[in-house]
Amino acid sequence: MKVLRPKALLPAVTAVTPQWLSERGLRAVLLDLDNTLVPYEAYGEAPRHLLEWLEGLKQAGVRVFLVSNGSPRRVRYWCERLGVPGFGPAGKPWFGFREALRRLELTAREVAVVGDQLFTDVLGGNLVGAYTVLVPPLSSREMGYTRLVRRLERWVLRSLNPEAFDPEGVRPGPTIKD
Repeated sequence: MKVLRPKALLPAVTAVTPQWLSERGLRAVLLDLDNTLVPYEAYGEAPRHLLEWLEGLKQAGVRVFLVSNGSPRRVRYWCERLGVPGFGPAGKPWFGFREALRRLELTAREVAVVGDQLFTDVLGGNLVGAYTVLVPPLSSREMGYTRLVRRLERWVLRSLNPEAFDPEGVRPGPTIKD
């Protein structure tokens, strides 16, 4: 079960600040797209707070890279609007993170993987040895398969650290200790 344990549970992707990363010796962030940065199937302009957060990371020297299982067209669309490099479909959890590390020329120990899904983002990040961060999904709108997997996620998270997990995903949990 250790491979499914996120290193941290945070209330939102924007809680990953330059200071938070620096305290953990991290130099880059690999970000999931759907329901981590933007709601599933959403298009339009990027939210201002999200653009400001990304700009703050960049100004602090934090490298940002999008790793998504979304379609190439969708990932390109959001990479352009967010001003970050990335690719998709990444084939998470088995693929994608190694390719992102290769492109960034960083080791997994220097990188945080942030996403809303335990069986893609956390599992994949842990498999490569990155610092994994689980955030609540932005929307309840998801693929049917993902909705079913969420039930298993809740069970796994409760068994890993029941006091740190809020099944509704609305309160921040503490950093999970190894």
